[in-house]
Amino acid sequence: MNLIAEIMETWHNYPSIHTKVLAASIRHPTHVLQCIQMGAHTATMPAKIFRQLMTHPLTDKGLEGFMRDWAEVEKAGNA
Repeated sequence: MNLIAEIMETWHNYPSIHTKVLAASIRHPTHVLQCIQMGAHTATMPAKIFRQLMTHPLTDKGLEGFMRDWAEVEKAGNA
């Protein structure tokens, strides 16, 4: 992450040079967030890390609650 921060800081010193920063081989979902916050334009990562980006305990809990509520709506509509 330090390297990405240094790269982003360096390129900010040269606004006339247009480039994109690729954060390569990210190994933890938190590092993806940190790269985004630093301004990296894209990242490569293993599929496992990509899938972890799509899950979160609060999202899972909210989805469970929504599905439970929706089942109740469907049940009431069929009564």
